[in-house]
Amino acid sequence: MDILEGLNTAQKSAVMVTSGPLLILAGAGSGKTKTLIHRIAYLIEQENVNPDTILAVTFTNKAAKEMRQRLSALLNSSNSRLFMPWMGTFHSICVKLLRIDGASIGISNNFIIYDEEDRQSLVKRAVKELGIDNKSLKVRSISSAISSAKNNLVSPEEYEATATFTNQKNIAKIYEKYERLKKNSGALDFDDLLLETVNLLESKPEVRKKWQNVFKHILIDEYQDTNAPQYKIVKLITNKDRNICVVGDDWQSIYSWRGADFTNILNFEHDFPGAKVVKLEQNYRSTGAILEAANNVIKKNTKRTDKKLWTGSGMGEPVEIIESRDEADEAFAVSNKISSQAELGARNFGDFAVLYRTNAQSYPFERAFMQFKIPYQIIGGVRFYDRKEIKDIIAYLRLIYQPNDAVSFNRIVNVPSRGLGATSVERFLLSMESGDNSILSALANAYNINGITPRAKAAFQNLGSILNDLSTMSETVSPSKLIEELIDRIDYLNLLNDGTSQADERKNNIGAMISDALNFADLSSFLEEVALMSSVDTNSDKEKVTLMTIHAAKGLEFPVVFMVGMEEGVFPSARTFDEGPDVLEEERRLCYVGMTRAREELKLSYARSRLQFGQRSYNSPSRFLSDMSVEGTYSYVNHEELIDDYNQVEQKINIPIFVVGDKVKSAAFGVGQVIDANGSIVSVRFNSGYVKKLNAEFARLEKVI
Repeated sequence: MDILEGLNTAQKSAVMVTSGPLLILAGAGSGKTKTLIHRIAYLIEQENVNPDTILAVTFTNKAAKEMRQRLSALLNSSNSRLFMPWMGTFHSICVKLLRIDGASIGISNNFIIYDEEDRQSLVKRAVKELGIDNKSLKVRSISSAISSAKNNLVSPEEYEATATFTNQKNIAKIYEKYERLKKNSGALDFDDLLLETVNLLESKPEVRKKWQNVFKHILIDEYQDTNAPQYKIVKLITNKDRNICVVGDDWQSIYSWRGADFTNILNFEHDFPGAKVVKLEQNYRSTGAILEAANNVIKKNTKRTDKKLWTGSGMGEPVEIIESRDEADEAFAVSNKISSQAELGARNFGDFAVLYRTNAQSYPFERAFMQFKIPYQIIGGVRFYDRKEIKDIIAYLRLIYQPNDAVSFNRIVNVPSRGLGATSVERFLLSMESGDNSILSALANAYNINGITPRAKAAFQNLGSILNDLSTMSETVSPSKLIEELIDRIDYLNLLNDGTSQADERKNNIGAMISDALNFADLSSFLEEVALMSSVDTNSDKEKVTLMTIHAAKGLEFPVVFMVGMEEGVFPSARTFDEGPDVLEEERRLCYVGMTRAREELKLSYARSRLQFGQRSYNSPSRFLSDMSVEGTYSYVNHEELIDDYNQVEQKINIPIFVVGDKVKSAAFGVGQVIDANGSIVSVRFNSGYVKKLNAEFARLEKVI
């Protein structure tokens, strides 16, 4: 087939540059993924490049999976893990490199990967062991400081050398202690995956040369989002032929708060002299009106590349600006517009997205959506592998795989309950450290521990027996079978059976996990996949309105987008008042990202007053609205004029009247009986034994006949 078929002139140019450095500046909706896929296909088909020698880096596992699927379809090749083995995220690529060559810098090939919850758990332990007062230093902020240091390539020693204030000096001590505890557990955190790869490539010239020879062509997606370690890895792994292609859009760089440095893409031509630059400016997503407004916003920034998006699909509907009295009226106005279009059959609920600057802005919309009976989903909630029951089983599996994993041990040592108190666990850990034992061997010898009861000793030994048996079994059975055996041995389903309607959901989650594990041949690959799952790897529901932050919306698109809270101090955020022009420019880039999520209709709303932190503020409309130069439709929602409309909403709600003795059903708590009622406020004794005082309007209680 013709690899160039269906590409525009700029895309073809990007595909056909097959040697030397190439910078592809890809505007929003300009078909960058398609261009990348066709470029890789062109290298393989036309240039006879071995797929095993192509390093293709994406920023999410979801993106890597999609690219592999589309590429295999384009080339009519098998879509398996063996095809394009070096396509994945920076973190997944680094895991592979460290598994292969990490031993040369003292990293065992069976290291486990700590996520943020694990890190905070270990930080908490470090704080306790150091005896540092944690009232002024929260675990989360300490963890964030450590991560920030790592993203800026700052070691514990360097951090300590520059610490001046008491909190900084304490964080330096905690950072050093955390690193020692983590090393003793045979673990790396997510930041380490990058840092240790930098260390490996910098300190071992023979290893660096080996991988430079392996990777004949390098492609990096979303280059504007690379941080300092990722930038170094790219520079270190590129060979003398400089066959490196980076793709990105500095206009969409919105992650400086997690270490991304958009100047990396601005400096590409300086880093790789003679680089060819191709601009993808034809937009295939949004209407002309949306693009014109978005271009007018972003051109106010001074630190940016020069390009102008255009579309051949016409101007479309004008951008609409909605003025409301307060946050409740704003939510009502948005809900009314969504409900009206859905009732007319003009749109499905899944066509709409409501985007806001911070998660705290979601509540008025959730309440209004409930009133209008609009189904919705909040993206950015608890992910599958972050649910408690899943995290529990994963902790067991990690301890089976890496018997020195203290964080996982602390999580599961009393799950299900074994009657072990905090003192017994602490004495066990101290005994283990003083004896320089692995957790498994320490459990087997728990009878030697002084200061704990015979019952506690027996509980530790029983846990050790279970883990030891499963560790042996893990070498011969599939992860799926191992999970089933684990659940049976610890009677975990009985723990989930707590009498609520949520018990079945939890058990279904465990069932889904077992099914997912069927795809993996061994425990190591399964645990890696779980650890590397990205926060944005989530499935959307096409029958629900989507509520999410603008940050979470990057990479997505919707027919209709509402951007709400367009006020000074909200968006742009209040940080811009104190932190200077760089923060304002990132806020403007974030606004551009939000606007270009819209395909057909873009509606921006602001409120003349807003309740924030218990205080009502009166903010002026966002400067971004005037930046747009939009002569669109203006709608003003006045609360007093909408009394009749509100009455109609109350009729739509149709809340049942409950009386004492009514049998009711709750999605959250199951079936129960009303024991007290006062209007819409009811007290219910559920069959599980719980007594709950609920607002029937929001609890969605149903009468059971």
